[in-house]
Amino acid sequence: MSRPQESLQVKHSDKSLVFADLTAEEYKSVRDYMWAQKELKISRSFKAKPSENFIFLIDLSLPRKADVLRYLDANGQKPAREAIVVVFNGERGYLKEYVVGPLRGPLQHRDVTQEKYNTPTLPFTARTVTIGEYVELFKLLNQAFQKLENPLRESFGYIPKKRELLPFECMPRGIKSGDRRTWISFFRDFNGMYIHPVGFEMLINHESRNTSHWTIDKLMYNGQYFESIDAFIVDYEAGSIKKIVNKNIHNYASLKPREKPSGLGPQQYYLQGKRYSVDHNQVIYLDWSFAFGLSSLTGMRVFDIRFKGDRIAYELSVQEAMSVYGSVTPGMMLTKFLDSSIGIGRFAHELVRGIDCPYAATYVDTYRYIDTSVTQRFRNSICVFEHDIGRPLRRHFSDFFHNGYGGMANSALVFRTITAIGNYDYIWDFIFYQSGSVEARVHATGYISSSYKVDGNLKYGHQVAENVLGNIHTHFINFKVDLDILGVKNIFQTKDMIYEEVPLPWMPSEKAKIPQLVEKQIRTEKEAAMLHSAKTPRYLHIASNQTNRWGHQRSYRLQVVSFAGDHLPESESVERSMSWARYKVAITKHKDEEQTSSSLYSQNYMWSPYVDFSKYIEDNEVIDNEDLVAWVTAGFLHIPHAEDIPNTVTVGNGGGVILRPHNYFDEDPSINSPDGVYFGPGSESDCEYNKMACLEKDQCSSTLEPFTYHGFEGVMKFE
Repeated sequence: MSRPQESLQVKHSDKSLVFADLTAEEYKSVRDYMWAQKELKISRSFKAKPSENFIFLIDLSLPRKADVLRYLDANGQKPAREAIVVVFNGERGYLKEYVVGPLRGPLQHRDVTQEKYNTPTLPFTARTVTIGEYVELFKLLNQAFQKLENPLRESFGYIPKKRELLPFECMPRGIKSGDRRTWISFFRDFNGMYIHPVGFEMLINHESRNTSHWTIDKLMYNGQYFESIDAFIVDYEAGSIKKIVNKNIHNYASLKPREKPSGLGPQQYYLQGKRYSVDHNQVIYLDWSFAFGLSSLTGMRVFDIRFKGDRIAYELSVQEAMSVYGSVTPGMMLTKFLDSSIGIGRFAHELVRGIDCPYAATYVDTYRYIDTSVTQRFRNSICVFEHDIGRPLRRHFSDFFHNGYGGMANSALVFRTITAIGNYDYIWDFIFYQSGSVEARVHATGYISSSYKVDGNLKYGHQVAENVLGNIHTHFINFKVDLDILGVKNIFQTKDMIYEEVPLPWMPSEKAKIPQLVEKQIRTEKEAAMLHSAKTPRYLHIASNQTNRWGHQRSYRLQVVSFAGDHLPESESVERSMSWARYKVAITKHKDEEQTSSSLYSQNYMWSPYVDFSKYIEDNEVIDNEDLVAWVTAGFLHIPHAEDIPNTVTVGNGGGVILRPHNYFDEDPSINSPDGVYFGPGSESDCEYNKMACLEKDQCSSTLEPFTYHGFEGVMKFE
């Protein structure tokens, strides 16, 4: 039985397409147009050398918010659909960004580098390493390995083209602006290489656009440093260094089950059909509707989030994922990963049905153009499903006086993608609850990063396998939350509690300390920047000046769920590239120019970042009755342990933010849900307000046990 539900409260609208990712045809037309611009001299090879010009990225250029709102709400003109194009100009040694559009044609392009970054060009060393550059790096490594074959064979069992050593790179690539000197660590040629370090690392200088000028500047072997390959070979052959003796080991990183799987776990089905609908880039679920997209750089994002027809948020999006590592060896010692500089959405691959998402979920394909020469299709890379959380959304069993039961299953819509960025897999969820709440949540799994165990490095983690250290590291995730509560003119409020000593009215000579509500309106951006290191009010609200039935300002609360470690000290030279992580929550006045908290160039130009989030706050604008954006940072400290082998589990490894209505309604809106249940003594089997009692009638085959309830037998009786 799979009949259409009458649960969708609104109809799909093509207006959601204003937020839609580029189509395969649009990517191709933009690529072909840029290739045709003879003065740009763009290579058509996906393995373009650093000395060539290359289109690294094509993505949607989001239209200005005011233009979109006029189109959505006032039947205004549809904003022009345009693409952003990032070109690495290797011929002249700089980077540029262009906007190409309108995509319906005829196409034109304009250079937007100056208006976005206040400079006519961006430095060439700020670019992401491309596939073409990796090809050249691997050539250099192969040349080095030919000279090093004997030490590598004796120490690590290296056999060319049969048993390789696999590279993993450190970032940032140096210690100052303009550097492109990368420490590369080597790992055994196993599936799950990340936890098989061998204790051998190289420092590669690849700053020049001419690959023949690239050099290997240093080596590290078993904790000992060498100025060159030749110097290492001399000492190795002389026996003057502490050698690593190769030992055959089994692959403890393998994710193949240790025993053959037997049986299946619980599965989820839609007995009366799906109560949501996905059309193009819009999802409708009961009282909810939203548009969605997947940015190649920042990942998952949703727009125009509405509940019961009213816009709650204009945008909810992932901005950045950052990790800071500790180690005594160079491959991890200075490592600070900023994943949007590699591309978070870029690594959203096909989801495995029944594991990554419920088997019966709806799956959506995405298209991307990043570090390629052809548009790439990623099948089933987003999933949408309704899910019973397995814990009631609300319930009460009346034991005293009026016996009865009222409750509701917590069935919510989940919008998900999973990105596998190197060793880590991030599970990104936006969850829409029937109470009017929305949750943005991330969980981390995959492999930890590790280093070879040498003297002194147990200060930086735990040993997790033979000669393997799991390195301590932080995870910080930044979300953009552009709430529009009953319009774009909002205020920022905080609420908390204090204990106040008051006399008892019936006994004035006696006093008691009583919790008291403390409310405050925050009026400037600096005051609204809540540092991780400072005590933060427990209730943070974006509020409208309109009131509910009871006279309270209608608002949504930002409830941050985070177990983050300490942020990098501001005295560190690279901290400004991740300054958004200083703040648990920061509230700024909306500006189209302040679209993201990080940048494609932040990873490789950390010392002089082109997007420094702290500057969004420095101008200290008034945020009273303004269009407000909340930038929320959540995360967790990860001290790797034995149970991270072979894989880190999602349990306890995550964080996020919940957007909860707070006096926005006059009562809990879920009281109107079709999922509500109520019964009293004698009406346990009545189906009118208890669909659970008639579940057998609403399924295809009669396999469920009949509904029974005996809870009223144990109620308290007073007569």
